[in-house]
Amino acid sequence: MSKKIRWITETAIMLALLVTLQALTKPMGQLVTGSCVNAVLAVSALVGGLGCGVTVAVISPVLAFLLGIAPQILTVPAIMVGNTVFVILLSVLADKNGKNLIKQIVAWLVAAFAKFAALYIIVVKIICGVMSASLLASGALKEPMLKALPATFSWPQLFTALIGGAVALLIVPVLRKALHKA
Repeated sequence: MSKKIRWITETAIMLALLVTLQALTKPMGQLVTGSCVNAVLAVSALVGGLGCGVTVAVISPVLAFLLGIAPQILTVPAIMVGNTVFVILLSVLADKNGKNLIKQIVAWLVAAFAKFAALYIIVVKIICGVMSASLLASGALKEPMLKALPATFSWPQLFTALIGGAVALLIVPVLRKALHKA
């Protein structure tokens, strides 16, 4: 199989898996759904590569919104940024062969904290802080959502990135071996 076809196939599978997991776990709450999303993002980056990870990171929030999983259109670009930060840092900092456990753990922790920070700054501080008055006045954001977004885009983002990243670090070696990428 050519590299391009393999990349397209892996990326499509990761996107389909991510959207399916979001739809299936939505009733279970943010902790479960977010952890599943972050696990798939991490696997995409660590097994499929940077291009696969970034593609899944950017397209999945749009699909989630279209399927009614993402809470607000205003958060879609923020989620894209947070996801992209997560996969880029994982891909760049992690050991490409997966042999150096310390490097994998450092990459996972840095990526999780960076995703949390990106989402917190964009959603909590900018959208719900600096821009809130104009968004409320224009009707682009309603008061209940203004109160709900900070709870959703603060500490839970760190926890779900940590959990999802940990799950990915456990399954990536098995996937790499099965796909003959080890």
